[in-house]
Amino acid sequence: MKNEESLGTMNEKETPCDKSLQEKNDSSSNDSSFFTLHSSFRKLRTIEMNRLSVEEFKHAEKLPLIVVLDDVRSLYNVGSVFRTSDAFRVEAIYLCGITATPPSTEIHKTALGAEDSVEWKYFKTANDAVEELHRNHYFVYSIEQVEGSTKLNELNEECRMKNEESPRENDSSFFILHSSLKKFAVVFGNEVKGVHQSVIDMSDACLEIPQFGTKHSMNVSVTAGIVIWEFAKRFI
Repeated sequence: MKNEESLGTMNEKETPCDKSLQEKNDSSSNDSSFFTLHSSFRKLRTIEMNRLSVEEFKHAEKLPLIVVLDDVRSLYNVGSVFRTSDAFRVEAIYLCGITATPPSTEIHKTALGAEDSVEWKYFKTANDAVEELHRNHYFVYSIEQVEGSTKLNELNEECRMKNEESPRENDSSFFILHSSLKKFAVVFGNEVKGVHQSVIDMSDACLEIPQFGTKHSMNVSVTAGIVIWEFAKRFI
């Protein structure tokens, strides 16, 4: 009996932690700003997102970046790259080798129509694509782990564009172009073998995403999203 009473007393005793939590809850419930602050994060409806139509997209200012897919096997990865390229108004996508081209049910499943908005072109090899890019004065980066690569976080500031005014939605001034700015292309390789060595040899430089885990490998569509954003944030 004595042990049961002692145990009961112990369970009923309020700990400092319990008291602190109770005080915090009381404070939150009595502070109307607590609820006001958190209720302000309302999800936007589709009609509130100021999305461009396909026609408006085609006439809008573009990010001076072309994405090259070198033998990308998965059609779902291709579609995902289209969708990301649409989000940041990439100039075009070059589909090379075994990389599938629209129209395709599988591509559409992840592109969600972005294959209709983003310009694309097919090349028999990525080498042919790089040759054309060089003829048109693009600076070509292969995205690959190589000796002497540039880490993505150290991307040369020559591609930075200064926008002194806040960009407005659906406005052609979204990207403020500088007359001396270079045009860029980024090459992404096969899911297993990566970018062909011959394409790397033709590139002007190589970019590598720093990684700190056990794999040092990422899905090509994830890699594309990271790299495209790195360029986009220098232009917005």
